[in-house]
Amino acid sequence: MNIYSRKQKWKLILFFLAVVIGMASLYYTNILVRKLAEEERKSVRLWAEATKEFSNSDSDVELNFITTVMINNNTIPVILMDEEMNFIHARNLDPEKSLTDSTKLSAEDYARNLKYLNRQLEIMISENEPIVINFTEDQRNYIYYKDSILLNQLFYYPFIQLAVIFLFIFVSYYAFSSSRKAEQNQVWVGMSKETAHQLGTPISSLIAWIEYMKMKDMDKEIIKEIEKDIVRLETITERFSKIGSAPVLTRQNVIRVLEDSINYIKRRTSDKVNYNLHFSLDDEVLLPLNLALFEWVIENLCKNALDAMEGAGDIDIYLQDNTQIVYIDIQDSGKGIAKTKYKTVFQPGYTTKNRGWGLGLSLAQRIIENYHDGKIFVKSSDPAEGTTFRIALKK
Repeated sequence: MNIYSRKQKWKLILFFLAVVIGMASLYYTNILVRKLAEEERKSVRLWAEATKEFSNSDSDVELNFITTVMINNNTIPVILMDEEMNFIHARNLDPEKSLTDSTKLSAEDYARNLKYLNRQLEIMISENEPIVINFTEDQRNYIYYKDSILLNQLFYYPFIQLAVIFLFIFVSYYAFSSSRKAEQNQVWVGMSKETAHQLGTPISSLIAWIEYMKMKDMDKEIIKEIEKDIVRLETITERFSKIGSAPVLTRQNVIRVLEDSINYIKRRTSDKVNYNLHFSLDDEVLLPLNLALFEWVIENLCKNALDAMEGAGDIDIYLQDNTQIVYIDIQDSGKGIAKTKYKTVFQPGYTTKNRGWGLGLSLAQRIIENYHDGKIFVKSSDPAEGTTFRIALKK
């Protein structure tokens, strides 16, 4: 199991534990909420039954008591109606939509408030039988009511808690990922700078040895090839030194850059690999590039293609010059990438090889997106046709 797979495994374990803890907490809270809700329903039913009993009495004291109960009720929404279904009084509903001061309301406000109260009345009628208050044989009022405010709040509480739990999980995961990413960036920059520093000494020594070999009149072809390798080492050193700092971009002919990069890789791979450039070498497409870093990206993509093809196949390079954006596609005839891995392949540490750090594509993404303000992604992939990586750069 490689580094990336282990990291993904631990992330999934932590996420699973967080979900289990959250669901257990939600389950326990839901039990308590149901108990509280049942108690609240009992209180509402008790209030309704008590009010109903008192309403059947002819005593003025008891009728005054009913009025007091209605006024002092602070949780149960109620509406008092007369026999002709006219609104007399409403309690624990939206205070801005009352009809008690109808003389002070405009016609538009009165109609809106009346519509609101009628809608609330429909809900109350559907939930509970009204409480009848008998004043005389020919005169009576009706008290309509519905579940208390607290009961409604208890109903929504588990959903709110669930949302808070998932928000906490998301924020925790985001903070953890950001922290890890910042830590990785620091390690990368430190490792790159140190590598560039360490390469400086042997390169200087090799340059001195080249001069010594020239003084001894040694084989010029050998010296020429060694000089090429030293130049290559200097290029690699320059690339590592630029990681972590803003590179200087200069306008370059990207066609010439692609040609040089492919020729360099071509000389170092077997004849079983065919490199096909699907654009004219005589054209000129200027882009703001850091030459050393951009060549590194092309080399990494080609090396990735070579690994996918196991050293034999076709690598096709396409260039599409649009008005604002230039697209560069590098297509191989390898084994392809699963759709679920399109983004994963750019993660540090991800590799399908037994050896290697899994940093090539991650570095390529960093160079294109962070330093060149472009995009790099898997355009398409199929086991029978291979994989196409696309680079999009602004002109």
